[in-house]
Amino acid sequence: MSTYPINDRNRVIRGPKRANYDQAVIHAIIDEALVCHLACGDEQASYIQPTLHWRVGETLYVHGSAKNGLFQRLINGAEGSIAITLLDGIVFARSAFHHSVNYRSVILYGKARLVTDEAEKCASLDALMEKFHSGRSKEARPANATELKATSVLAFTLSNIAAKIRTGGPVDDPEDMQLPVWAGVQPIHLQLGEIIYE
Repeated sequence: MSTYPINDRNRVIRGPKRANYDQAVIHAIIDEALVCHLACGDEQASYIQPTLHWRVGETLYVHGSAKNGLFQRLINGAEGSIAITLLDGIVFARSAFHHSVNYRSVILYGKARLVTDEAEKCASLDALMEKFHSGRSKEARPANATELKATSVLAFTLSNIAAKIRTGGPVDDPEDMQLPVWAGVQPIHLQLGEIIYE
């Protein structure tokens, strides 16, 4: 599969020219980002929290406390949504209205699956360690039985998913092009620094 199927759930309505359903593009955004926002709702309220995420094949994983209220709602069948965003630049236009940002984003909708198989759970947590740093899963002590019991790992299948991407400079109105106001793009870079060892 090179592109994800488009349906009424994942179709990008606002700014459809910026939509992207390419599998490789979506995988790259998921893999580069370190944090996602996980959300769900019920009759009482809506719930959202930032959390780490990682991907193995066509599965996106998140983990947290086994007592986490949002996780419990997802485990009990609430539909979840996951938002991932990478900021690439601030776009300065000649008018206030046309200021923007360059970004790469992914939105995923779906039901969570609680990972109960111990082998999958341990392998998925090893994959998280590898996302942090190549080889780390072989260096760090693995989670023990108590830690595994206290941790819930949720799995989302990569379907009902779409990316939305903005690149390039400002889009000014023709009548604003001669205004004596500078315009351009200020790049944003997320960089890992040198490790400070204990």
